[in-house]
Amino acid sequence: MTKRSVNHSTFVIEREYAAPPARVFAAWSDAKAKAEWFGASDFELDFRVGGREVNRGGPEGGPVFTYDAQYQDIVEDERIVYTYDMHLNGSRISVSVSTVELKPEDGERTRLVYTEQGAFLDGLDDPRAREGGTAGLLEAIERVLAETD
Repeated sequence: MTKRSVNHSTFVIEREYAAPPARVFAAWSDAKAKAEWFGASDFELDFRVGGREVNRGGPEGGPVFTYDAQYQDIVEDERIVYTYDMHLNGSRISVSVSTVELKPEDGERTRLVYTEQGAFLDGLDDPRAREGGTAGLLEAIERVLAETD
């Protein structure tokens, strides 16, 4: 029998990008741009309030991770709020609420504030690992923005 547990955690990551909020917002809202930095393989994006995003994948022959999100609030060029489940080989390992805030800085720059509040289930997922993985994704946005200059 599986021992049941919940580990609640909140983390905040801030990044500054050399692009205006509209370009950073497009990196989240445009399917092609998001697939580039999110590392999507089996990917669906319906970017609207109530819309869903699903991404499945993992190393060849290894575990399959599924990210299943629903958009709760979108304010163009300013804010994105979504909830998401993570699954490992079909078992739910976490449930989170995430907020992306885009704040203009010095005219052509954007300060992104990412906040995630998660419930990490049954010891199958770890908040520190999630924070590290999310930090890597936010760095990948910077690379995608630089490539489109």
